[in-house]
Parts: sequence; structure tokens; C-alpha cells
Amino acid sequence: MNADERRFEVLRAIVADYVSNQEPVGSKALVERHNLGVSSATVRNDMASLEEDGYITQPHTSAGRVPTDKGYRLFVDRLSEVKPLSPAERKAIHSFLEGAYDLDDVLRRSVRLLAQLTRQVAVVQYPTLSRSTVRHIEVLAITPARLMLVLITDTGRVDQRSVDLGDVITEENVARMRTMLNSALVGKRLSDASAEVAELPDRAPAELRDVVLRVSTVLIESLVEHPEERLVLGGTANLTRNVADFPGSLRQVLEALEEQVVVLKLLAAARDPGTVLVHIGEENEAAEMRSTSVVSIGYGSRDNLLGGMGVVGPTRMDYPGTMAAVLAVAGYVGEILTSR
Repeated sequence: MNADERRFEVLRAIVADYVSNQEPVGSKALVERHNLGVSSATVRNDMASLEEDGYITQPHTSAGRVPTDKGYRLFVDRLSEVKPLSPAERKAIHSFLEGAYDLDDVLRRSVRLLAQLTRQVAVVQYPTLSRSTVRHIEVLAITPARLMLVLITDTGRVDQRSVDLGDVITEENVARMRTMLNSALVGKRLSDASAEVAELPDRAPAELRDVVLRVSTVLIESLVEHPEERLVLGGTANLTRNVADFPGSLRQVLEALEEQVVVLKLLAAARDPGTVLVHIGEENEAAEMRSTSVVSIGYGSRDNLLGGMGVVGPTRMDYPGTMAAVLAVAGYVGEILTSR
């Protein structure tokens, strides 16, 4: 191998040892633990070059070296492909997620699974409602003057709302309402459906116009985003296992994770279900998150991106393993939700 390739092998070995042991890595240890095929002197020279170029740094005098954000970036960029999980791991993921009975359960399970697989914080974004389509609207009479609306989307989301009519309604008119709503809305994206609902009162028969107006007003509320429900977070306690990975900043990281806007921004770039993105340290926009790395991906299908999911942890992270876990879980979640 040429000098550049050899230096990268040295960097790869430093990353592997530091991630595993959380101790600065010296040249002697590298020669003993890794089959680099060169002398300690050569390794020292390569480490000096890597340090000069900003890929590794010496945390304090008489210590070994640790990777910098730039070093981790080069390491991640040089991963030729995301190593797939073993068949046994894939089977376990599939079995665990396949048992979920609705959207909320799928997302809760996926977060729990990602946190367990990576031992980091896992986060999943709810399917963005504007990308969902209406699968069915059920209209039920709770009392003669009160209806229950049940909106079901293609992503499995179920939203229930009650409507006080101010007057009694017959079973026949309940059935007419059900037919009218489904004819107008089934198969439409929620972003388009809200406009369609707003026009329904003008098209309704005179005897149903007041009822349709009340139903439409309530239904429109179900067709807009629910920001307070958009994220599921799990495994936050994992960050406290190694406080040294967040010198003076763990509290800031935990507080930032509580801010949904911050986390949503971390996932905003994840637009492709086939591509794992990695933002390392200073690459994160939020100042509070610059001691972390974020591994994220979109889930759904290329034609129907539902949302983003990912993992937040220290920059001292098992990047290949974390990227493989995120890719696998996202694949199964997308498959489950798009096939329902």
C-alpha cells in the first residue's frame, strides 16, 4: 500500500481502539494489536502526519492520540458500504417489529430496538401527515345529536374526533355523511384533503349543510400537523454511561434532546430511505449538539418518504455498527408501514 493508504489504516486502527477502550492510543499498542506490517517508528511518523493534518490529536502530554471530528469524518467517508447485520440480527428485528399492532406501537418498538442495538439515544419522527393519504373515514352516531369521526391514513395513523351537532341526525343521514366524506377524501393526500373538506358544505344538500359544516370544521383540525406528537425518543439514559464523552456538555445535550425542534432539525436532511447520513461534532447546526454525532436515515419508500429516524450519541461511536442498525430498522419500519 502507498503512504496515504497506510496512514489511513493507522487512523482506522486508532478509531477502532479508541471507540472500544475510551483510552488514547499509542504507537506501541497499535503495532501490538493490529497487523499493520510496519515498525513502531513508521507508525509514529504516520501518527505525526495524521496529527499535523488534523485527523488525530493528543489530549494531554505523554498520552496517546484520539481521533478528531475530521478524523472520524474521513473514517466514515471511507467506509465502502454499510456492513449488513447478521441473518440472526435481522430475523430478531423483523420478529420484534412485525408484532406491532398499530403505528404508535411500530414507532415505540423501533425506538426501543434502535436504542438497544446501538446503546445510544434513538429518535423516530412520526409520518408527516401532509405526505399521508386518507384510507378511510368512519362516521358513527354516539348519540342522536353527536357524531364520532375516525380518520385512518395509509400510514396507519388513527385520529378520532367528536362533533356536537346541535340537532338530531337520522341513521340514514349518518350513512350519507359517511359516503360523502369517503367519496371526497379517500386516496387524497392530507394536504389536499383539507382543501377538499373546506368545500364540502357548499356542495352538501340543503338539509345536511349545517351538519356538514360542523363536521368539516372538526375534520380540518385532524388534517393539519400535530407538532406535539411528531417524535418518539428512547434510550436517553444511555448517554449517561460515559459522561467523559461529553466534557461539560452532557446536560446541554440532554436539554437539547427535549426540544423537539432541535431533534427535528437533526433529522431534516434524512430524505432518502437508502442513504445513511452521519453528522459529526461541529457539523451539527445546534451548538448544544456539537459533542455528539447523529446517524440518520429516511424511512418509507423512495416514492413515499414517511419521516426520519436516527441515533444520537458521542462522537466516540461505533459508526459501522450504528449505521448498519439504523439502516436495517428503517428498512423494516418502512416496509411494515407502506404495506399496511
